[in-house]
Amino acid sequence: MVSSGNAALFGSSHDDTSGAALDLADPAAFVEHDPHAYWDRMRRGDPVRWHPPVGSRPGFWAVARHRDVQDCYKDAARLSSARGTVLDVLLRGGDSAGGRMLAVMDRPRHRELRQVMLRAFSPRVLGHVAEAVRRRADALVTAVVGAGESDAARDIADHLPLNTVCDLLELPASDRPQLLEWNKRALSSESAEGDPFDALEARNEILSYFADVVRERRRRPGEDVISMIADARVEGEPMTEDDLALNCYSLILGGDESTRVTTIGALHALGTHEEQWHRLRTGEAAVRTAVEEVLRWVTPAMHFARTATVDLRIGPAEVSAGDIVTLWNISANNDPAVFTRPRRFDVGRDPNPHLALGHGPHFCLGAFLGRLELSAVLDSLVRRVRRIDILREPPRVYSNFLFGHSALHLRLD
Repeated sequence: MVSSGNAALFGSSHDDTSGAALDLADPAAFVEHDPHAYWDRMRRGDPVRWHPPVGSRPGFWAVARHRDVQDCYKDAARLSSARGTVLDVLLRGGDSAGGRMLAVMDRPRHRELRQVMLRAFSPRVLGHVAEAVRRRADALVTAVVGAGESDAARDIADHLPLNTVCDLLELPASDRPQLLEWNKRALSSESAEGDPFDALEARNEILSYFADVVRERRRRPGEDVISMIADARVEGEPMTEDDLALNCYSLILGGDESTRVTTIGALHALGTHEEQWHRLRTGEAAVRTAVEEVLRWVTPAMHFARTATVDLRIGPAEVSAGDIVTLWNISANNDPAVFTRPRRFDVGRDPNPHLALGHGPHFCLGAFLGRLELSAVLDSLVRRVRRIDILREPPRVYSNFLFGHSALHLRLD
């Protein structure tokens, strides 16, 4: 429920933000309201908007247009990731893992560590997991088809991405339910009543878990991704155990959360847009293009953030050194200057230059794996499902970073 103080930001309608400004730091803005009217107005009239300080919370810039967001992603020299890449973290003062974890690191160290990670997550290395991903996806879909009401989040999406990345990291099956629970708590909450320290506790539990795993892999190295990273040198030195644990934490969060939310969003979109499901099912549209449209439509990571290292101009705005700059993928992916009829879900959309996976030096490390998993689910649906019935409106994830649903009750016939 949105508090009365925040409700004034939205206007009177549940999903009409045409006469109000969203507080982009407030998770309720993306739970109780559809923000697309706001983004449309912002792209046209104020494409790089300054959000002033609120109390002790610093102000920040929000970038809305596709071309400006894309340019900012490419400008790693002047827009730094090292203080943090998520708005909430930057508003609290910055990321303690800055300069140590790949996602919050700048060049030249970022380039060296990314090359190490890319070897572990390249299509060539991951080729052997493709068949396992397809088998797992098909088994999950098959178990739900014809079984009556199910929760696609619980029965499909919770299992595929987490188990795939855990397979790559060679983590025991017995540990995976606990890792899933920590992952869910680390980036979002079930409601506004959630304890803000719950996410911090979950992150610390994940880090503690991986610290133990890293020590064990250094004692007994194998052929897994963690052993590969643990043996690598960055800037001529081996990584510390703490830094290895931080990067494992990043891998499992990135490999699970966004693909899980996108898988739920894919089922919701196909069940809601019957004509698009028919196009996909009959072969009029390809799974390849449907995957890209699902990524654009869902945009699981609504934003990423940077910190300006020098004074610079972004679109019409003059940004000062030290300013926080947020890049809103969810707005860029609905920019009519780039996407014809952007609020139409179109499984045949091609080309589809969305920014759901970022762009530039920090382009998503697990992009190949995420696309592989989503393709496997869609392939199985096409082969096994005639009709997707959404049984009730799904609840939104309570977050200003993740955009999607925490549950999806449906029936697959």
